[in-house]
Amino acid sequence: MFSDKLRIFSGSSNPKLAEYICAELGQTLGKIKVSRFKSGEIYVHYEETIRNCDVFIVQSFSHPINEHFVELLVMIDAAKRASARTINIIVPYYGYARQERKAAPREPISAKMLADVLTTVGAHRVITIDLHAPAIQGFFNIPVDHLTALDLISDYLKSKNIKNPVVVSPDAGRASTAEKLANYLDSPFAIMIKKRPAHNESVITHVIGDVKGQTPIIIEDLIDTGTTIVNVVESLKERGAEDIYVCATHPLFSGPALQRLDHPFIKEVIVTDSIALPETCSDRFKVLSVAPMLAEATRIIMQGGSISTLFKNAGV
Repeated sequence: MFSDKLRIFSGSSNPKLAEYICAELGQTLGKIKVSRFKSGEIYVHYEETIRNCDVFIVQSFSHPINEHFVELLVMIDAAKRASARTINIIVPYYGYARQERKAAPREPISAKMLADVLTTVGAHRVITIDLHAPAIQGFFNIPVDHLTALDLISDYLKSKNIKNPVVVSPDAGRASTAEKLANYLDSPFAIMIKKRPAHNESVITHVIGDVKGQTPIIIEDLIDTGTTIVNVVESLKERGAEDIYVCATHPLFSGPALQRLDHPFIKEVIVTDSIALPETCSDRFKVLSVAPMLAEATRIIMQGGSISTLFKNAGV
């Protein structure tokens, strides 16, 4: 269905996702050698010609994020020097996105720095999912296709026929997403008010909305250590809520997050495969694949069309 100029390659962060994307497109995953010297330096060699080809590189900025970021840079540079026509990077999870502004003097804006480096090295287009701050798209001077897993998650939740659902935003920053999900599910929504004494720490101070006797559905863009989610879950239970569904696009799951989230008050943790998860997860975790969406986005980029047709809300 495509010209023979399409090539899809995977970095080491999430090769299974790259394979699923290729399967959706009827393509073969490109052959590439990625290795490390004894010193830790990264070596990349494309083992097939990519001259005048449209190259798509799949790499999530998951742990270890700095390794995966530099690996992607080396892959982009190798593709550029091999005379690829375009270099399109599929970054399902864009790391450093929580550092998108200066919250205190003498802090970096790391999300902007990453955008500058990717562009300078030679990327022509970025395809990503559920940025922590949508304004990060403006950090790039190249096209950014910002996709969302909200339709995927909402369709799954609808299939569960949850009794008395209430969508919960764990903070004011996610209120817009919570409202969209609540509209999809035709349910009310609530907002948690919290303060952060330090990174990866939070304290719930207020809940705006009624959750007593309801089944909360927490919606987040990412889950890191799981501490905030567990605090939210326990606060909701203290206010008379039923057992809780937790939804997030990006399962970072740092440290003991998997153990924390295997919590008796959590009915199910619904995430996507934007980041590779260990196969030893408990049955409490449900993983939805973003491969069909990324494959369709790739098809649209190659053949022309509107990315917005992928979503229920055409304004996405």
